[in-house]
Amino acid sequence: MTDTHLTAALDERSATDLAGSGLRLALVDPTDTAALDAWIVADFRGFHGRRPTAEVLAEARKNFGGRRTTAVYDEGVTTPVGTVNSWVAPLTVPGGGALDTWAISSVTVAPTHRRRGVATALLGAELRTAHALRVPAAILTVSESTIYGRWGFGPATFATGWSVDAKRVRWAGGPTPGRLSFTTPDEYRETGYAVLADAMRARHGEIALEPYLADRLLGPLTGDDDEARYLLVRYDSPDGRPEGFVSYLVRGGEEDFSRHVVEVNYLAAATDAALTALWRYLLELDLVAEVKAWTRGVDEPVQLLVQDIRGARITSEQDHLWVRILDVPATLTARRYESDGDIVLEVTDGLGFAGGRYRLIVEDGEARVESSSDAPDVTLPVESLGSVYLGHDLARGLALAGRIQGDAEALDRLFRTAVPPRLSTWF
Repeated sequence: MTDTHLTAALDERSATDLAGSGLRLALVDPTDTAALDAWIVADFRGFHGRRPTAEVLAEARKNFGGRRTTAVYDEGVTTPVGTVNSWVAPLTVPGGGALDTWAISSVTVAPTHRRRGVATALLGAELRTAHALRVPAAILTVSESTIYGRWGFGPATFATGWSVDAKRVRWAGGPTPGRLSFTTPDEYRETGYAVLADAMRARHGEIALEPYLADRLLGPLTGDDDEARYLLVRYDSPDGRPEGFVSYLVRGGEEDFSRHVVEVNYLAAATDAALTALWRYLLELDLVAEVKAWTRGVDEPVQLLVQDIRGARITSEQDHLWVRILDVPATLTARRYESDGDIVLEVTDGLGFAGGRYRLIVEDGEARVESSSDAPDVTLPVESLGSVYLGHDLARGLALAGRIQGDAEALDRLFRTAVPPRLSTWF
């Protein structure tokens, strides 16, 4: 990972487009405290957060120091009317490798300035900058699923939410050797970072975590109303290797002290042993009636770890990581494949970054990509290619929706993975 994203020039096309509407696109100098604080206030406001305190602002300035921070200003107003930030983040891909991606976050537009081209300018600038820097793909997590397809992003991972009736279920997962112990974020931080890195590398669809993103998983950030409620438990293997942790808080119990509710902030597991031991710990807590967890994989095994499968319910399943391919050959050759094959893809891209006809040849799991003039086996927009890239078997459904033409089954056979991709955090 490099810092070229911090020094890349402002996108002139978006700057010109916004100037025509009386608005100004600018990079925020991270050393300009007043400007960065105003940007942070706008970011919090865009997600309906409370106005940040001085302490929260100080922490946010530190957290965003490694990101490219962009703002849109209206004349005479110091608080931005549009925000976005970005950085280069390795994304784990099938086969154990990683692909450098342009991670995009904090996309907001002030409600006073809707329908003035702010979002179009911000997203267009991000993609053009990433493409100019030869970053092969862009990624984001979204608050609304109807927005980003127009920029060529497709949903590539999905996440589940869970509710487990702790009074109803009994553990059926077998012995869980190893050691559990309470710790604190300050005490565990460096070890926790290493555990998170191991856990992320073990699953395709995860991103390398900045300290800020990792700290959110270990416990509360500054200003969290529930800061005093958080608990952190670590798991070490029988031979003493740190392999997982769970951060959580406990609510309720006012009317019936035996019926508290556990809310899992994050469960990290670098091994199956850590995953099962930490789930068992949560489900066997005394005085707890329900365990809730979010942002888990679609293959989370908790229903199979308890005797009463109906005592563990999926309460939500929705799109999570969205992928936008900018360089087809670089992206497709970065991953490995579980089936060999030879397929010609016609990729359409309304923004002009990734369109073309490509022959994808996979031998012994490794890919090479060539330009082709042969008739395409599959024709698809770049957002559909982003959706299948990490291994979800979505091609048939996309074909039924009219978003893939041709041999969708061949596309699924080539791209899908036995273990589905997962992104287990927000960014």
